[in-house]
Amino acid sequence: MTMKKITMFVLAKCPHCARAFQLIDEVKSERPELAEIEIEVIDEQVETELAARYDYHYVPAFFSGDRKLHEGKVEREDIGRVLAAAGEHPVEPSR
Repeated sequence: MTMKKITMFVLAKCPHCARAFQLIDEVKSERPELAEIEIEVIDEQVETELAARYDYHYVPAFFSGDRKLHEGKVEREDIGRVLAAAGEHPVEPSR
């Protein structure tokens, strides 16, 4: 299995970003095969030049390489899809 790194753009006081971190922890604990996926967290206000190279409008924004996986408000299913894309695991169907 090939693991890819996820790049996550955030803002320090963003409630959707805080929720995303909580959901990442929950999904990784429920699906141990995704636990080793590395997530590089970038605060767009700190690393403005780097953030400007990516095409997104809302945070959190998730990328695998240059490919946008998700942006904006997240739910558990969104995080599952993001991590599955990085781990190349099949996505579990929504219940």
